[in-house]
Amino acid sequence: MIDLDGTLVHTAPEIAQAANHMLAAMGKPQLAAEQIQGFIGEGAQILIKRCLNHAYKAEPTSELLAKAQPLFFEAYAKVVAESQPYPNVIEALIAIKAAGFKLACITNKPEAFTLPLLKQSQLLPYFDVVVSGDTLKKKKPDPDQIIYICEQFGIPVNESLLIGDSKTDVEAARNAGCYVFTVPYGYNQGYSMEIGAVDALIDHIGDAVELIAT
Repeated sequence: MIDLDGTLVHTAPEIAQAANHMLAAMGKPQLAAEQIQGFIGEGAQILIKRCLNHAYKAEPTSELLAKAQPLFFEAYAKVVAESQPYPNVIEALIAIKAAGFKLACITNKPEAFTLPLLKQSQLLPYFDVVVSGDTLKKKKPDPDQIIYICEQFGIPVNESLLIGDSKTDVEAARNAGCYVFTVPYGYNQGYSMEIGAVDALIDHIGDAVELIAT
């Protein structure tokens, strides 16, 4: 199982573009792309809430969120497919498939954005299952997505592996009881990943092949 944002694809520039469009439409100053990147990892609603919290210097009301969300989603739909995979991602997916493993993409991103992004980046054919943030009632860090994927594959959860970039991925894996590897280049809200928190720290997805094949 491989996370999408910050693990497979560098989506932060397009997410920041949509978030700043939302803020501008609401009469608020734009935020630095690096700051918005720090808000990524727990789904679009949380990201929007964090942007508004910073812009308004207060917890956003339900009315404010209801106004902001369609502005963000409309803007993001126009640019979501422009995001690019990280270097060597496709080569890594080919190697993992060649080693005989089934692959699932697991993300908190809504399906309406997940599938166009995977298709445009030519990653979709490598995945046997795609579970988005709205596929089930709960998403990472809850274990439901991981358990669902393992049911689809017909394997025990404790024989599965999640590769991600954030503490949200680690918490989801631990809550489910599966293995977890993390890459260092994604979006972890300013936190550094410690080896004691994960089963392996890998430089890129391709490094997982040798570890999981032994």
